[in-house]
Amino acid sequence: MVEYPRTTIEFHDMFASENDCMRYLERIRFDQIFSCPHCRGTHARRRTDGAFRCLNCGRNISVKSGTIFHQSHIPLRTWFHAIWEMVSHKQGVSALGLQQTLGMRSHATAWDMLRKLRQAMVRPDQERLSGLVEVDETIIGGLRPFTFGRTPTSKVLVLIAVEDKGVQGMGRIRLKVIPDAGADMLERGVRSMAALESCIRTDGFKGYLRLFSLGYGHTMIKKRDVKDGSDTTPLVHRVASLLKRWLLSTHQGAVHAEYLQEYLNEFTFRFNRRRSRSRGLLFYRLVEIACAKRPDIHLPRERKKKKSR
Repeated sequence: MVEYPRTTIEFHDMFASENDCMRYLERIRFDQIFSCPHCRGTHARRRTDGAFRCLNCGRNISVKSGTIFHQSHIPLRTWFHAIWEMVSHKQGVSALGLQQTLGMRSHATAWDMLRKLRQAMVRPDQERLSGLVEVDETIIGGLRPFTFGRTPTSKVLVLIAVEDKGVQGMGRIRLKVIPDAGADMLERGVRSMAALESCIRTDGFKGYLRLFSLGYGHTMIKKRDVKDGSDTTPLVHRVASLLKRWLLSTHQGAVHAEYLQEYLNEFTFRFNRRRSRSRGLLFYRLVEIACAKRPDIHLPRERKKKKSR
């Protein structure tokens, strides 16, 4: 495993220059075996400029090629500092806070950097939940007056799945924005979140009735089955409460519906690693995931301030 910094002092010592960051990224990507992002070739030779030349297809491969850092005008050292800031703050960091910390002129650049990192916080091949999994929906943004049922109108409906570990508490979670609470949409959401043969626990909503026919175990807890004042899906509602509190505290609730899934990715990343005592390990994991995923976002170039005559 590649070494990672344990403290902020170690971080600054390890990544004192752009070349240090490039070498670290190279060890994460090609320490075990080289893999060409174009042809998947496994043999290459190093060029004098630090890039690799694939011996299979003959293309020159930068260590940043195929990652979220590819074709970014922002120095890799700045990216690493942004990642360190994200994992060092338990409640996350806002674009304004990142802009001020890194001394960036453009708020848009800081915001887009965070957006890229949030998209990369979920592995493309992430494992689905297993065992006993509690599933329910929540509405982000609150209810509008005179609206009822599970149709959020202009609000955002989020499907939440939580592993129930019994006396050990909650396990991993999965969060997914869904357009409606129809049976077809709920089933697709559950299939993407939970492995087959898992036991799904839900409330009495009829949209989950067909889960058993899909290969899942299904336990339905209705209101009449619990004591007065008790909750049918307590784990999901606890996660929903933590999520809404995090959105209000760190981002003042100013999260546009179009980008909510990216914030859900960040919350999932943090929640599933909440017991980790090493911020350096979180830094390593996020850089590792960033090397495996390249979101399709183009960062704007920072405008240079005009010199006063």
